[in-house]
Amino acid sequence: MDEWMPDSWRSKPALHLPEYVDGDRLSAVEKKLRKYPPLVFAEEALRLKKSLAEAANGRAFLLQGGDCAESFADFGSDNIRDMFRILLQMAVVLMFGASRPVVKVGRLAGQFAKPRSSPTETINGVTLPSYRGDNINGIDFTAESRTPDPGRMLQAYHRASATLNLLRAFSQGGFADLNKVQEWNLGFVENSLQGEQYRRFAARISETLDFMAACGITAEAVPVVRETPFYTSHEALLLPFEEAMTRVDSTTGDWYDCSAHMLWIGERTRQPDGAHVEFARASAIPSASKSARRRTPTTCSGFATF
Repeated sequence: MDEWMPDSWRSKPALHLPEYVDGDRLSAVEKKLRKYPPLVFAEEALRLKKSLAEAANGRAFLLQGGDCAESFADFGSDNIRDMFRILLQMAVVLMFGASRPVVKVGRLAGQFAKPRSSPTETINGVTLPSYRGDNINGIDFTAESRTPDPGRMLQAYHRASATLNLLRAFSQGGFADLNKVQEWNLGFVENSLQGEQYRRFAARISETLDFMAACGITAEAVPVVRETPFYTSHEALLLPFEEAMTRVDSTTGDWYDCSAHMLWIGERTRQPDGAHVEFARASAIPSASKSARRRTPTTCSGFATF
Protein backbone atom coordinates (compact mmCIF):
# COMPACT_ATOMS: atom_id res chain seq x y z
CA MET A 1 0.00 0.00 0.00
CA ASP A 2 1.34 3.43 -0.94
CA GLU A 3 2.22 5.81 1.85
CA TRP A 4 -0.81 7.90 2.77
CA MET A 5 -0.75 11.63 3.41
CA PRO A 6 -3.67 14.03 3.93
CA ASP A 7 -3.29 15.33 0.37
CA SER A 8 -3.01 11.91 -1.33
CA TRP A 9 -6.56 12.32 -2.62
CA ARG A 10 -5.44 15.09 -4.96
CA SER A 11 -3.89 12.52 -7.33
CA LYS A 12 -7.26 10.75 -7.76
CA PRO A 13 -10.37 11.67 -9.78
CA ALA A 14 -12.65 13.75 -7.57
CA LEU A 15 -16.41 14.02 -8.06
CA HIS A 16 -18.81 16.58 -6.60
CA LEU A 17 -16.12 19.08 -5.71
CA PRO A 18 -16.47 22.76 -6.66
CA GLU A 19 -14.27 24.47 -9.23
CA TYR A 20 -12.83 27.49 -7.47
CA VAL A 21 -12.00 30.40 -9.75
CA ASP A 22 -9.28 31.87 -7.55
CA GLY A 23 -6.69 29.19 -6.75
CA ASP A 24 -4.56 31.54 -4.68
CA ARG A 25 -7.53 32.45 -2.51
CA LEU A 26 -8.29 28.74 -2.02
CA SER A 27 -4.70 28.04 -0.98
CA ALA A 28 -4.76 30.92 1.48
CA VAL A 29 -7.96 29.64 3.10
CA GLU A 30 -6.59 26.10 3.35
CA LYS A 31 -3.42 27.43 4.96
CA LYS A 32 -5.45 29.38 7.49
CA LEU A 33 -7.64 26.38 8.33
CA ARG A 34 -4.59 24.20 8.95
CA LYS A 35 -3.58 26.63 11.72
CA TYR A 36 -7.01 26.67 13.37
CA PRO A 37 -7.63 24.49 16.45
CA PRO A 38 -9.23 21.09 15.82
CA LEU A 39 -12.99 20.95 16.17
CA VAL A 40 -12.92 17.59 17.99
CA PHE A 41 -10.21 15.61 19.73
CA ALA A 42 -8.85 12.12 19.26
CA GLU A 43 -9.92 10.95 22.71
CA GLU A 44 -13.53 11.92 21.98
CA ALA A 45 -13.44 9.92 18.75
CA LEU A 46 -11.95 6.92 20.52
CA ARG A 47 -14.73 7.00 23.13
CA LEU A 48 -17.30 6.99 20.35
CA LYS A 49 -15.51 4.09 18.65
CA LYS A 50 -15.83 2.02 21.84
CA SER A 51 -19.51 2.92 22.16
CA LEU A 52 -20.15 1.95 18.54
CA ALA A 53 -18.53 -1.41 19.23
CA GLU A 54 -21.06 -1.92 22.02
CA ALA A 55 -23.88 -1.11 19.60
CA ALA A 56 -22.46 -3.49 16.99
CA ASN A 57 -22.46 -6.26 19.59
CA GLY A 58 -26.09 -5.63 20.55
CA ARG A 59 -25.36 -4.04 23.90
CA ALA A 60 -26.38 -0.50 22.88
CA PHE A 61 -28.34 1.44 20.24
CA LEU A 62 -26.98 4.00 17.80
CA LEU A 63 -29.20 7.06 17.29
CA GLN A 64 -28.11 9.45 14.54
CA GLY A 65 -30.19 12.41 13.41
CA GLY A 66 -30.01 15.87 11.93
CA ASP A 67 -30.56 17.94 8.82
CA CYS A 68 -29.74 16.90 5.26
CA ALA A 69 -27.72 20.11 5.01
CA GLU A 70 -27.14 22.82 7.60
CA SER A 71 -27.80 26.42 6.63
CA PHE A 72 -25.86 29.54 7.56
CA ALA A 73 -29.15 31.47 7.55
CA ASP A 74 -30.78 29.13 10.08
CA PHE A 75 -27.75 29.02 12.35
CA GLY A 76 -28.64 29.94 15.93
CA SER A 77 -28.79 28.68 19.49
CA ASP A 78 -32.52 27.95 19.37
CA ASN A 79 -32.23 25.60 16.40
CA ILE A 80 -29.24 23.82 17.93
CA ARG A 81 -31.06 23.46 21.25
CA ASP A 82 -34.22 22.11 19.62
CA MET A 83 -32.33 19.53 17.57
CA PHE A 84 -30.44 18.44 20.68
CA ARG A 85 -33.69 18.23 22.63
CA ILE A 86 -35.39 16.07 19.98
CA LEU A 87 -32.47 13.65 19.99
CA LEU A 88 -32.56 13.54 23.80
CA GLN A 89 -36.27 12.68 23.69
CA MET A 90 -35.73 9.90 21.17
CA ALA A 91 -32.75 8.56 23.10
CA VAL A 92 -34.49 8.45 26.46
CA VAL A 93 -37.49 6.63 24.97
CA LEU A 94 -35.18 4.02 23.42
CA MET A 95 -33.11 3.72 26.57
CA PHE A 96 -36.06 3.39 28.95
CA GLY A 97 -38.00 1.02 26.71
CA ALA A 98 -35.15 -1.31 25.78
CA SER A 99 -32.94 -0.99 28.86
CA ARG A 100 -29.94 -0.33 26.66
CA PRO A 101 -27.59 2.67 26.50
CA VAL A 102 -28.05 4.88 23.45
CA VAL A 103 -25.13 6.34 21.51
CA LYS A 104 -26.23 9.82 20.41
CA VAL A 105 -24.75 11.25 17.20
CA GLY A 106 -25.97 14.49 15.65
CA ARG A 107 -25.67 15.31 11.97
CA LEU A 108 -24.55 18.74 13.09
CA ALA A 109 -21.60 21.13 13.22
CA GLY A 110 -20.32 20.39 9.73
CA GLN A 111 -23.09 19.11 7.44
CA PHE A 112 -22.84 22.17 5.19
CA ALA A 113 -22.10 20.55 1.80
CA LYS A 114 -24.30 18.45 -0.47
CA PRO A 115 -23.70 16.53 -3.72
CA ARG A 116 -25.75 17.51 -6.77
CA SER A 117 -26.96 15.52 -9.76
CA SER A 118 -25.81 18.26 -12.14
CA PRO A 119 -22.99 20.80 -11.78
CA THR A 120 -25.25 23.51 -13.24
CA GLU A 121 -28.85 24.69 -12.96
CA THR A 122 -30.89 26.52 -15.61
CA ILE A 123 -33.80 28.85 -14.83
CA ASN A 124 -35.53 30.96 -17.51
CA GLY A 125 -32.68 30.35 -19.91
CA VAL A 126 -29.98 31.36 -17.43
CA THR A 127 -27.44 28.69 -16.45
CA LEU A 128 -25.44 28.97 -13.24
CA PRO A 129 -23.51 26.58 -10.99
CA SER A 130 -25.74 24.41 -8.82
CA TYR A 131 -26.10 25.20 -5.15
CA ARG A 132 -23.71 22.83 -3.34
CA GLY A 133 -24.21 23.86 0.27
CA ASP A 134 -23.44 26.96 2.30
CA ASN A 135 -19.77 26.12 2.79
CA ILE A 136 -19.31 26.29 -1.01
CA ASN A 137 -21.76 28.81 -2.50
CA GLY A 138 -25.05 30.61 -1.87
CA ILE A 139 -28.58 29.45 -2.62
CA ASP A 140 -29.64 32.72 -4.35
CA PHE A 141 -29.80 32.29 -8.13
CA THR A 142 -27.27 34.94 -9.05
CA ALA A 143 -23.82 34.63 -10.57
CA GLU A 144 -22.21 36.19 -7.51
CA SER A 145 -24.00 33.90 -5.07
CA ARG A 146 -23.46 30.70 -7.04
CA THR A 147 -19.74 31.24 -7.64
CA PRO A 148 -17.86 28.90 -5.25
CA ASP A 149 -16.16 30.97 -2.55
CA PRO A 150 -13.31 29.42 -0.51
CA GLY A 151 -13.97 31.91 2.27
CA ARG A 152 -17.19 30.06 3.07
CA MET A 153 -15.09 27.25 4.54
CA LEU A 154 -13.93 29.68 7.22
CA GLN A 155 -17.54 30.61 7.96
CA ALA A 156 -18.40 26.91 8.18
CA TYR A 157 -15.54 26.30 10.60
CA HIS A 158 -16.62 29.09 12.95
CA ARG A 159 -20.26 27.95 12.90
CA ALA A 160 -19.22 24.37 13.54
CA SER A 161 -17.02 25.50 16.42
CA ALA A 162 -19.82 27.53 17.99
CA THR A 163 -22.27 24.64 17.54
CA LEU A 164 -19.90 22.20 19.24
CA ASN A 165 -19.34 24.60 22.12
CA LEU A 166 -23.07 24.85 22.72
CA LEU A 167 -23.62 21.11 22.36
CA ARG A 168 -20.91 20.44 24.94
CA ALA A 169 -22.54 22.94 27.27
CA PHE A 170 -25.96 21.32 26.81
CA SER A 171 -24.68 17.76 27.25
CA GLN A 172 -22.42 18.47 30.23
CA GLY A 173 -23.95 21.55 31.84
CA GLY A 174 -27.26 20.24 33.15
CA PHE A 175 -29.64 20.55 30.19
CA ALA A 176 -29.44 16.77 29.65
CA ASP A 177 -30.28 16.01 33.31
CA LEU A 178 -32.85 13.19 33.29
CA ASN A 179 -34.72 15.01 36.05
CA LYS A 180 -35.64 17.58 33.37
CA VAL A 181 -37.16 15.02 31.03
CA GLN A 182 -40.57 16.72 31.41
CA GLU A 183 -39.09 19.94 30.00
CA TRP A 184 -37.80 18.43 26.76
CA ASN A 185 -41.15 18.43 24.97
CA LEU A 186 -41.23 20.90 22.08
CA GLY A 187 -44.01 23.47 21.91
CA PHE A 188 -45.43 22.36 18.56
CA VAL A 189 -46.35 18.91 19.96
CA GLU A 190 -47.57 20.04 23.39
CA ASN A 191 -51.27 19.68 22.50
CA SER A 192 -50.92 16.66 20.25
CA LEU A 193 -51.44 12.95 20.90
CA GLN A 194 -47.68 12.48 20.68
CA GLY A 195 -47.16 15.22 23.26
CA GLU A 196 -49.57 13.55 25.67
CA GLN A 197 -47.89 10.17 25.16
CA TYR A 198 -44.51 11.71 25.90
CA ARG A 199 -45.80 13.38 29.07
CA ARG A 200 -47.06 10.03 30.34
CA PHE A 201 -43.77 8.43 29.48
CA ALA A 202 -41.80 11.24 31.15
CA ALA A 203 -43.92 10.84 34.28
CA ARG A 204 -42.88 7.17 34.49
CA ILE A 205 -39.24 8.17 34.20
CA SER A 206 -39.68 10.82 36.91
CA GLU A 207 -41.18 8.21 39.23
CA THR A 208 -38.21 5.96 38.60
CA LEU A 209 -35.80 8.80 39.30
CA ASP A 210 -37.63 9.61 42.54
CA PHE A 211 -37.13 6.01 43.64
CA MET A 212 -33.45 6.15 42.65
CA ALA A 213 -33.01 9.40 44.59
CA ALA A 214 -34.50 7.78 47.67
CA CYS A 215 -31.81 5.13 47.29
CA GLY A 216 -29.13 7.84 47.10
CA ILE A 217 -28.67 7.70 43.32
CA THR A 218 -28.96 11.40 42.46
CA ALA A 219 -27.63 13.68 39.73
CA GLU A 220 -25.12 15.06 42.21
CA ALA A 221 -23.87 11.62 43.19
CA VAL A 222 -23.98 9.98 39.74
CA PRO A 223 -22.91 12.27 36.85
CA VAL A 224 -24.50 9.98 34.22
CA VAL A 225 -27.91 11.13 35.46
CA ARG A 226 -27.22 14.77 34.60
CA GLU A 227 -24.72 14.44 31.73
CA THR A 228 -24.64 12.57 28.44
CA PRO A 229 -21.99 11.99 25.75
CA PHE A 230 -23.00 13.59 22.46
CA TYR A 231 -21.11 13.31 19.18
CA THR A 232 -21.24 15.01 15.77
CA SER A 233 -21.05 13.70 12.22
CA HIS A 234 -21.18 14.83 8.60
CA GLU A 235 -20.39 13.63 5.10
CA ALA A 236 -16.72 14.13 4.22
CA LEU A 237 -17.59 15.70 0.89
CA LEU A 238 -15.56 18.92 0.66
CA LEU A 239 -12.07 17.41 0.69
CA PRO A 240 -10.06 20.67 0.82
CA PHE A 241 -11.75 21.39 4.16
CA GLU A 242 -11.34 17.81 5.44
CA GLU A 243 -7.66 17.76 4.49
CA ALA A 244 -7.04 21.05 6.28
CA MET A 245 -8.69 19.65 9.43
CA THR A 246 -6.61 16.46 9.45
CA ARG A 247 -3.98 16.46 12.19
CA VAL A 248 -1.51 14.11 13.87
CA ASP A 249 -2.53 13.13 17.40
CA SER A 250 0.42 14.07 19.61
CA THR A 251 -0.17 11.15 21.98
CA THR A 252 -0.32 8.35 19.39
CA GLY A 253 1.18 9.72 16.18
CA ASP A 254 -2.00 8.75 14.28
CA TRP A 255 -3.75 10.95 11.73
CA TYR A 256 -7.24 12.15 12.65
CA ASP A 257 -9.70 14.18 10.63
CA CYS A 258 -10.67 16.53 13.45
CA SER A 259 -13.72 18.06 11.78
CA ALA A 260 -16.18 15.62 13.42
CA HIS A 261 -16.39 12.53 15.60
CA MET A 262 -17.83 10.42 12.78
CA LEU A 263 -17.54 10.93 9.02
CA TRP A 264 -18.89 9.08 6.04
CA ILE A 265 -18.58 8.77 2.29
CA GLY A 266 -21.77 9.36 0.34
CA GLU A 267 -23.32 7.12 -2.28
CA ARG A 268 -22.16 9.42 -5.10
CA THR A 269 -18.52 9.60 -4.04
CA ARG A 270 -17.68 6.03 -3.06
CA GLN A 271 -15.73 5.10 -6.21
CA PRO A 272 -12.92 2.70 -5.16
CA ASP A 273 -10.36 4.63 -7.23
CA GLY A 274 -11.79 8.05 -6.37
CA ALA A 275 -10.51 10.90 -4.25
CA HIS A 276 -12.97 10.46 -1.38
CA VAL A 277 -12.13 6.79 -0.84
CA GLU A 278 -8.44 7.64 -1.12
CA PHE A 279 -8.82 10.26 1.60
CA ALA A 280 -10.54 7.72 3.84
CA ARG A 281 -8.65 4.54 2.97
CA ALA A 282 -7.28 2.33 5.74
CA SER A 283 -8.87 4.58 8.36
CA ALA A 284 -10.42 1.69 10.29
CA ILE A 285 -7.42 -0.57 11.01
CA PRO A 286 -6.95 -0.46 14.78
CA SER A 287 -4.79 -3.58 14.66
CA ALA A 288 -2.32 -2.16 12.13
CA SER A 289 1.29 -1.70 13.17
CA LYS A 290 2.30 1.64 14.62
CA SER A 291 4.33 2.52 11.55
CA ALA A 292 1.40 1.70 9.25
CA ARG A 293 -1.09 3.66 11.34
CA ARG A 294 1.08 6.73 11.16
CA ARG A 295 0.44 6.76 7.44
CA THR A 296 -3.34 6.43 7.54
CA PRO A 297 -6.16 8.72 8.68
CA THR A 298 -8.32 7.67 11.60
CA THR A 299 -11.86 8.55 12.63
CA CYS A 300 -13.98 7.13 15.40
CA SER A 301 -15.10 4.12 13.40
CA GLY A 302 -13.60 4.60 9.98
CA PHE A 303 -15.79 5.84 7.17
CA ALA A 304 -19.22 4.44 6.41
CA THR A 305 -21.15 4.67 3.15
CA PHE A 306 -24.66 6.17 3.29
